[in-house]
Amino acid sequence: MQKTTYDIIIFLVVISAVILGMVAFIVFILFLYRRKQQTFEQQLEKVKLDNERILLSTQLEIQEQTFQNISREIHDNITLSLTLAKLHLHTLDPKDPDAAAEKVHTSIELLTKSITELSDISKGLNADVIIQHGLLKALEEEIQRIRQTGLFTLAFEVEGTPVYMDNQQELIIFRIIQESFNNIIKHAGATHARLLMHYHPQELVISIQDNGRGFDTGMAKQSTRAGLKNMETRVRILNGTLQIQTAPAQGTTLIFTIPIIHHANTVN
Repeated sequence: MQKTTYDIIIFLVVISAVILGMVAFIVFILFLYRRKQQTFEQQLEKVKLDNERILLSTQLEIQEQTFQNISREIHDNITLSLTLAKLHLHTLDPKDPDAAAEKVHTSIELLTKSITELSDISKGLNADVIIQHGLLKALEEEIQRIRQTGLFTLAFEVEGTPVYMDNQQELIIFRIIQESFNNIIKHAGATHARLLMHYHPQELVISIQDNGRGFDTGMAKQSTRAGLKNMETRVRILNGTLQIQTAPAQGTTLIFTIPIIHHANTVN
């Protein structure tokens, strides 16, 4: 009887030890899981903060570049027109009505030109059209503005099913395309350009092609071409890639591949 009782006690002790061991093992596993979860959450928060800092830096860079573009446009074009208009009006000679009328007419034309250029600058800066109507509508208005300059012909095509993306994403994409057009106007000497927006299920592929003078990509990487650096920075913010296909006297093709993160609504 005593032996049986002893065996039972030993059995209970062993079972208790096994149960306690299992409980300790489960607690240890939960501790490791919670620790890994906390580490993951900390890393995720760090990545989020890093992305927010990068996005803020890019926004500031975009604003700074925009201010520089405004200053340059006003200095190079509008200031000259207003100065000439002032000169014409200041030198009016009431004793020579025909010459005075001609100067007044010229001054009116210069003022009209200045107003138009200011309006164009305002439209190029206005992000409301993107927020209210989306990227494609904003691009249509920008392309129409460029076509009116008569500097080169510009084709615009859309393939696939367009989708609305996050407003901030679309604004950055719009600025990238603006920068591309700006480079064509200033450096390419092109007579024709083409913008293709190809919407795939998971990504947007943007192709901007011109028949201009092209350039040496090796030399461009070694130089400080602000336009290319700005585009590369903005594409990285969108987790996208940029391919440059060009050579001297061979034109240039820029291919931007940007993941589509938000599939909100199909563009009507």
